[in-house]
Amino acid sequence: MKSFLLSCAFIFITSAIFSQQGLQLPVKRCASYEVYQQMLQTDPFFARNQQAIEEFTKRFIAQGGANAMNLTQSLAPLYTIPVVVHVVYKTAAQNISDAQIQSQIDALNKDFQKLNTDVSGVPGVWTTLVANCRVQFCLATVDPAGNPTTGIRRVQTTKSSFNSNNNVKFTGKGGDDAWPASDYLNLWVCKLGSGLLGYAQFPGGNAATDGVVITHTGFGTTGTAAAPFNLGRTATHEIGHWLNLRHIWGDDGNACTGSDLVGDTPNQGDENYGCPSGARISCSNGPNGDMYMNFMDYTDDACMFMFTNGQKNRIYATLKTGGSRNSVTISGKCASQVAAIGRNAEIQSLVSVQPNPVSYGAATITYKLDKVSKVQLVVADIYGNTRFIINDGSQVEGVHQLNPSEIGKLPNGTYIIKLIANGQPNSTSRFIVNK
Repeated sequence: MKSFLLSCAFIFITSAIFSQQGLQLPVKRCASYEVYQQMLQTDPFFARNQQAIEEFTKRFIAQGGANAMNLTQSLAPLYTIPVVVHVVYKTAAQNISDAQIQSQIDALNKDFQKLNTDVSGVPGVWTTLVANCRVQFCLATVDPAGNPTTGIRRVQTTKSSFNSNNNVKFTGKGGDDAWPASDYLNLWVCKLGSGLLGYAQFPGGNAATDGVVITHTGFGTTGTAAAPFNLGRTATHEIGHWLNLRHIWGDDGNACTGSDLVGDTPNQGDENYGCPSGARISCSNGPNGDMYMNFMDYTDDACMFMFTNGQKNRIYATLKTGGSRNSVTISGKCASQVAAIGRNAEIQSLVSVQPNPVSYGAATITYKLDKVSKVQLVVADIYGNTRFIINDGSQVEGVHQLNPSEIGKLPNGTYIIKLIANGQPNSTSRFIVNK
């Protein structure tokens, strides 16, 4: 476990080292210190925000973390993160296809939900530590103006390449402006220079630069994605930082004195490259050695395939109610476009149930109001028979969430949830219960 890193950037430099197998491999390293210093100079609130986030995280973990949530909700919730992908390109090759973008979303969903098949490669000594982080990503279906969107923006630039100075995040600097960071994960794809693979901004920074940047050759699993970074793990790693995860090893010069603030990752002397095998001992962490298959190390895409339960706790601390990224999970920007029922179009609310299907008995109802409204939620079966009604009283405009125990008591089947606002049927959606 090593010192935490802020706004980490992967830098893929052209020098080579020998891996454990004796092959020459390119080295990746992090320029986080330089980026961090720049953030401190340009954002006086960043250090204060990070301190508050860490205090919140410590309290959450001290209270039991995700395990405590499991005890009260049958299983920790599935958090949904809407993504907008800004494709900033100069050449046709850099203008990656929709299929390549979707392949990255698919890879993220597998990695963060322990659905990646290569998770079977985790050594037996650590299999009990492997976490299903229960985070799902989707391309946004609603843009900031409330209009339908594919979640993909394509912007042609005159710039030959970008670096970690955040120019790609601004239209006036040859890139594309961020969508509201409170509602979306902004993910920029472009050509990064100097061998840079990607970088992320930790929570607590400037909303105008918040998000993740990935070079197009390290993005997704098809198209221009090139080995050994062709399984989407650069984005998995960087989004880990966006969710407040630190590098598993840190960058304290092999001093073995720092911490990644995670209790179940071994203390590790330095980053690992390529595809190691067997125990790699450092910082007196024998007999098991480094957890080099962790997504927060620097091994090749094909050789990193796990988060730990401790890392899940840190992720959940950012996503739960009160967390620094919670607003993204309740923004409703991944909700299917549901036509309003009746003539109450001025409210234009969306209602949804997550996870869908409800697999473990616990679920969250999310709805959004554009003005103060008296709210009633009606849950009916597919035949129209009302199962229960929630009278939520008068609600202010904005996004609201409920965790009704009644959903957990429903038998398996398909249901309809209807939002009634100011006495008028407003919007509906379907959800499935399959416990």
